[in-house]
Amino acid sequence: MARPRRIVLVRHGESTGNVDDTVYEREPDHALALTDRGLQQAEETGKRLREVFGRERVSVYVSPYRRTHETLRAFHLDPELIRVREEPRLREQDWGNWQDRDDVRLQKAYRDAYGHFFYRFAQGESGADVYDRVGNFLESLYRSFEAPDHPSNVLLVTHGLAMRLFCMRWFHWTVAEFESLANPGNAEMRMLVLGDDGKYVLDRPFDRWRDPEPYGITG
Repeated sequence: MARPRRIVLVRHGESTGNVDDTVYEREPDHALALTDRGLQQAEETGKRLREVFGRERVSVYVSPYRRTHETLRAFHLDPELIRVREEPRLREQDWGNWQDRDDVRLQKAYRDAYGHFFYRFAQGESGADVYDRVGNFLESLYRSFEAPDHPSNVLLVTHGLAMRLFCMRWFHWTVAEFESLANPGNAEMRMLVLGDDGKYVLDRPFDRWRDPEPYGITG
């Protein structure tokens, strides 16, 4: 099995929805574009990615949203070295079709009280729903490693929640651990690096906004 040496996760750059939450009342979530600042953020991340990958091949998976595709283009990766696949299972959490700002703010308050993993938006998904589809994608990804010529790098261009849930699934974090972690910033990256012992380690942790509060002991 040709496991990659690096699996890199990147959140999209700043989008119009990140600076103005009323835009969700007028435009579909999947159609929101990057701001000028978001484009600049993505270009800066692209510089680092080009340094990390060098002339090595990269297998790229991108969420089907406009802001993730724009982020990927802004990386300016060599098209001769990348294989790009759009992956719907890496899309943003579904919060409903046309989103009323006041209703979403109320539901966010409910989610904060109920728990980010289990709370399901009235016309959308819970964190647990996203976990299931991200976990399904991870199984497909792992099967792809069986190809003897699999690239030594994998790049996922996705969303903050999906990044945390991917790592939760990969490293077998508990729900309590997940609940304690904050989303990465726009265009932030995390890298799973294959060690000499055959295990992957995260290059840096996600920020914590509180201590985990488990119901019991696991591990």
